[in-house]
Amino acid sequence: MLVIKVGGGKDLNIDAVVGDVVALRDAGQELILVHGGAETTNDVAEALGHPPQFVTSESGFESRRTDRRTLEIFEMVYCGQLNKMWVEKLQRAGVDAVGLSGLDGRIFEGKRKDRLRVRVNGRRLVLRDDWTGTVETVNVNLLRLLLGAGYLPVLTPPGASDRGEAINVDGDRAAAMVAAAFGAEALVILSDVPGLLRAYPDESSLIREIPRAQADHFMQFAEGRMKKKVMGATEAVAAGVQKVIFGDGRTENPIERAIEGHGTMIS
Repeated sequence: MLVIKVGGGKDLNIDAVVGDVVALRDAGQELILVHGGAETTNDVAEALGHPPQFVTSESGFESRRTDRRTLEIFEMVYCGQLNKMWVEKLQRAGVDAVGLSGLDGRIFEGKRKDRLRVRVNGRRLVLRDDWTGTVETVNVNLLRLLLGAGYLPVLTPPGASDRGEAINVDGDRAAAMVAAAFGAEALVILSDVPGLLRAYPDESSLIREIPRAQADHFMQFAEGRMKKKVMGATEAVAAGVQKVIFGDGRTENPIERAIEGHGTMIS
C-alpha cells in the first residue's frame, strides 16, 4: 500500500500527480490518495465575506479557526470543488476514482475539540464554538471494500466526531493515520516545496534524511504548516509505516521522484 497526500497549494502540478497515479496503478500498486485545499478555501472565504482566521495552540502549532460558517465553506471547497476536480481528472485518465470526505462512513473519526486553548499576543485564551478535531481511527473496512472492487479512494477532510458531527481535521495527519492503519510501505506528502528546508525558503537548504530518533530535533526547521507534516510523518513511522517522504509536487513525475529519493525522507 502506498498513501499519497497532495497539499492545496496553487503551484502543484496536478496533472503530473494524476499521471503518476495512473502509472502506479497500471504497475499493480495499491494506493489511496488524500488531498487538501487550504489556499483555495482561503480565497473562497475572503470572497464570501468570512475571511480565514488562524490561531496558534499552546504547543506552538498554527491551525485554522473553525467556527460553523468556516466549516461550511471548508466543506464546500474540499468536498465539492476540489474533491470532484480530482475525481474528474482521474476518471478522464482511466482511473475509476471514488471521492469521499472523512465524514462519509466515518472514514476519519475522532473527538471534537469544542474548546480550543490558544495564545494571542502572549495571552492564553479559550475559544469556544470550534469545530476541529484529531483523527483517532480510520474506517479500514470501507476503504478495503472500495479497493477490493477496483476503485481508487480519493479522500479529503473533514472528519467525523464520535457523535457524528463534521470536524475540521488536519489532512497530513489524517493521511498518516490512513498509512498507519494499512501498514503502508510508504506515505508520500507532496507540497509546493522540495521537502523540509533547513533555512526556509532557501530551497538549496533541503534536508534529505531525518533519522526517526532525531525527528523532534528537526522540528525546529519546520515553518508554518510544515510542522503538522513533520508531526504526521513521525506518527506514521512510529505506527509502523516503513518510510515517509516529503516531495516536491510542482515537478514532473512528483510521486516517482519522491519514491526515488528526491525530497526529505523519514524512515
